[in-house]
Amino acid sequence: MISYRPLWETLENKGHSTYWLLNHGVDSKTLYNLKHNKNTTLITIEKICNILGCKMDEVVEFVEVE
Repeated sequence: MISYRPLWETLENKGHSTYWLLNHGVDSKTLYNLKHNKNTTLITIEKICNILGCKMDEVVEFVEVE
């Protein structure tokens, strides 16, 4: 399963909020999907990485489901 838990940790570590992401070009539907671990495109992940100046593993992780 894909988890976006690292994104929320990265935001917190950098002192940013989801509102900050909204103001930097990430739309509310995308944020909703990320908060609920729904599918998103790699282009979206790349955009978030560019906005935050981070690597992909600071946004998304793979979690094994038992």
